[in-house]
Amino acid sequence: MCGIVGHFSAGPVNQQVYDSLLLLQHRGQDSTGIATAEGRTLHQAKKSGQVREAYRTRDMRELLGNIGLGHVRYATKGHATNLDEAQPFYVNAPYGIVLVHNGNLTNTRELTLEMRERDFRHLNSPSDTELLLNVLASSLQDSVGVRHLDADGIFDAVTQVISRIRGAYGTIALIAGHGLLAFRDPMGIRPLVLGRRDVAPETAEAAAGYRGVHGLPATLPESEWVVASESLVLEAGNYEVVRELAPGEAVFIDEAGTLHSRQCAEETRLVPCAFEYVYLARPDSVMNGISIYESRLRMGEKLAETIQREIPDEDFDIVMPIPDSARPAALQVAHSLGKEYREGFYKNRYVGRTFIMPGQAVRQKSVRQKLNAMRSEFEGKKVLIIDDSIVRGTTSRQIVEMAYQAGAVKVSFASAAPPVRYPHVYGINMPNAEELVAHGRTVEEIRDVLGSDHLVYLGVEDMAEAIMAGSDWDGLEMSCFTGDYVTGDVTEEYLEFVAGDQES
Repeated sequence: MCGIVGHFSAGPVNQQVYDSLLLLQHRGQDSTGIATAEGRTLHQAKKSGQVREAYRTRDMRELLGNIGLGHVRYATKGHATNLDEAQPFYVNAPYGIVLVHNGNLTNTRELTLEMRERDFRHLNSPSDTELLLNVLASSLQDSVGVRHLDADGIFDAVTQVISRIRGAYGTIALIAGHGLLAFRDPMGIRPLVLGRRDVAPETAEAAAGYRGVHGLPATLPESEWVVASESLVLEAGNYEVVRELAPGEAVFIDEAGTLHSRQCAEETRLVPCAFEYVYLARPDSVMNGISIYESRLRMGEKLAETIQREIPDEDFDIVMPIPDSARPAALQVAHSLGKEYREGFYKNRYVGRTFIMPGQAVRQKSVRQKLNAMRSEFEGKKVLIIDDSIVRGTTSRQIVEMAYQAGAVKVSFASAAPPVRYPHVYGINMPNAEELVAHGRTVEEIRDVLGSDHLVYLGVEDMAEAIMAGSDWDGLEMSCFTGDYVTGDVTEEYLEFVAGDQES
């Protein structure tokens, strides 16, 4: 899971990319990067940590140009602290390309061998983003050759890329002197949304002056464009949503601001990642036509039905969420069951999301730094705690302990998602089944590990119905709950390789 954005602007683009990355910060906190194109010159800055603390005025001054892209990283491969693995990645041939990517490729071993023995390209890191960039560069060289690069040539190259790579990916690239490219995997597992807005009259004069100084085409474009992981970026920037990129679709915005698009995959299905709706995305986003907030309310409604069957009514007085992503589900549980809704955990806003912290030891330390249990809300009470999901169990176990220490006489725990029993290989850091508290355990055994009086999970079918209500999707990517990997290329041998690769 990462956050990516690409902007085509009439004037300077650096501030727009920066502001968009702030909105996507929840998707990754390890590192961040921005690249801009000033005609045929590319500028780049990559930093460790979060966006607001990472960039200085001098960095922004050097990010010249009217086309740009950005990335916030949550490491799923390699090392979270290694800035050499931070995105974007750059190759100088052909044309000069920088690229960012959200997701994971699943055929990296085969591609790495091809890069060395067929494409004769050097890889300097274990990042599958660098690998994807080199596949794109090689495909551009093959499909275009010496002729002038245009939208058709770019789409021919993307068609080659999609035929070679496997897995889940939302991708945005800058091609120096040509424009902004974005494309999505053929199953639409990872999200990507396109937006546009008119060039505002009050900014047109300043934009024209900027373009003259920096050698950009003098004619102002009619539209400004954005491609991003989540729709909230579009809403905050006053863009209209054009559409979600279709599975396997590529869009290219040339230097004049003209949008080109083409379907580049032979076979496509729309099978979005369930974990986007459970936890990853912000509740004010809409993905694939479905409101994240409303889907979480529906998950809460389904969860309430399960709780009513499995926990005696007299065993809890109040319903309490783990802030922030569990709030919609907890609100709906309390409303459906006629129980009082209370907030007893105070969240420290200056500590990142514990699920995406690198390393188990860091997660364990961060839980107590992130959450504080207010004794007045727990003492002498029977509490039902709602969380969006239970992954490794580290956070959940400490939260149950905190509730008892604050004076609760009974603590029940409920997850608004099913048990996470299997590794996730499409862009979420769950590569090792042995780290998952639900792997190989019954619900009662998990309850014993957490130390709660009761433990309830939402069922797989209930979750799918809650997320997909009103959609026309072909399915839902739920591999971490079901063990069914929708791309069809994930074997037991591959899962063992991924787990070992993460540990090394």
